[in-house]
Amino acid sequence: MEDVLSEILVSTRLTGTVYFCDQLGSSWEKVFHDPNAASFHQIRRGGGWLQVDDKSEYLGPGDLVFVGAGVEHSLTSHKVGDTNSSNQDTPPTLLLCGYCGLSLEGESPLHALFPRVSILRQAEIEQKTWVKASLDQIASEYLSAKPGAMVVVQRLTEVLVVELIRENFGQQQAHGFVRALTDKQLSRALHLLHANPERSWTLASLAENIGMSRATFARRFKALVGQPMFDYLTQLRLQRAKDQLSNTNLPLYQVAENVGYESEASFTKTFKRHVGKTPTAYRRQQKTG
Repeated sequence: MEDVLSEILVSTRLTGTVYFCDQLGSSWEKVFHDPNAASFHQIRRGGGWLQVDDKSEYLGPGDLVFVGAGVEHSLTSHKVGDTNSSNQDTPPTLLLCGYCGLSLEGESPLHALFPRVSILRQAEIEQKTWVKASLDQIASEYLSAKPGAMVVVQRLTEVLVVELIRENFGQQQAHGFVRALTDKQLSRALHLLHANPERSWTLASLAENIGMSRATFARRFKALVGQPMFDYLTQLRLQRAKDQLSNTNLPLYQVAENVGYESEASFTKTFKRHVGKTPTAYRRQQKTG
């Protein structure tokens, strides 16, 4: 699991940081909506109400909520629409807020792993040692304002998101791709694809490598990964190609060969069909910023 997940995390350039950690008064409201980044919030002390899709959920001390990119939501000191509670004072709340994003354009299996909304209660977090330790250290570093604190916060936030992915964001039913990563045969297949995307893989050759029949492998791969093996392989090859086009001066024929295409022409045709522009145009755009 770790080899494949690590490779995906590196190729998608997972980033994250904390942008707010402060004590709030007796009456407060914060609205969040970022189309490009997922958000997470933890009630360090006190309490508040999460509002998503006309539904309210109370968050107590230690509770953590993770909200996917583009999901508008709010956190408030009082339940929305409750006129009685809005007239009551509440104890001060220490709120930690951060975000994480995937800087690589296009789709990645990682996108599908992020839940729309997921809440981890304090009791669950207490059992997840690394998650709790990461949150405690992030809050401590942010509040310390020491030199270099924000660099530490950024790195720890990225570690936190990796831990949440490995913990399946506290969800009871694991996402298909998580199950694929933990499946002995499918994880082996994914490792082979990521280690050697330039090879002329076929369903039969990959199935033989992991000890499955061609039909069973094709069916199981699509069911858990969420797309046919060849679509996954094409996506992987194009991600590698984008990286080489952006960060090297290799000629197109060499990039094409490195990612598994027999000719520059076939590579260009596939790249344009999926990306919407030629490799040359893409490289020019990346170089000019």
